[in-house]
Amino acid sequence: MRVLDVAVLDDPVAAAAVLDPLRARVLAALAQPGSATTVGTSLGLTRQQVNYHLRVLEACGLVTLVEERPRRGLTERVVQATASSYVVSPTVLGALAAEPDRADRLSARYLLALASRTLREVAQLLAGAAKERRQLATLAIDTDIRFASAADRAAFADELGAAVRSLASKYHHEQTAGGRWHRLVVTAYPTPKESS
Repeated sequence: MRVLDVAVLDDPVAAAAVLDPLRARVLAALAQPGSATTVGTSLGLTRQQVNYHLRVLEACGLVTLVEERPRRGLTERVVQATASSYVVSPTVLGALAAEPDRADRLSARYLLALASRTLREVAQLLAGAAKERRQLATLAIDTDIRFASAADRAAFADELGAAVRSLASKYHHEQTAGGRWHRLVVTAYPTPKESS
């Protein structure tokens, strides 16, 4: 069984299952294969309590059967989480999901709406690529930069904008047959303080 690095939850029932604190703990305990007994022991729960939550998680496709083995006259089911981590898609919220066209372009909330759209669109593209058994070509750049002043930050933004416009004009081909549109989003925000 292949465990994904990140799985996107776009089903409201699966999202609700993971948002339950106890089920989230059970799912986290199943990063490695385990049974209701082993998970119960590690979390201080009874096998019956864990079994209840495992049935819900399995019905949502969040855990998968690894093996069944005989144990004391019963069949012990060993399962594992389908991913190492999960993210909830904005599609779960339906019409309430954040959209860039409903936010002030100069606000931090616009950045949140862009992130929401990016998550939704990349998840849909990834699902389509998986159905076709192909890779999805993406590009992500992530770095931290410390500006000496607000003036330096503004100058950097101006230069970055000019560089992006220059690259876009160099590589953008509006009418090329076989070309494919790509969305480019560049963001910057203060690095959150590290928790102690």
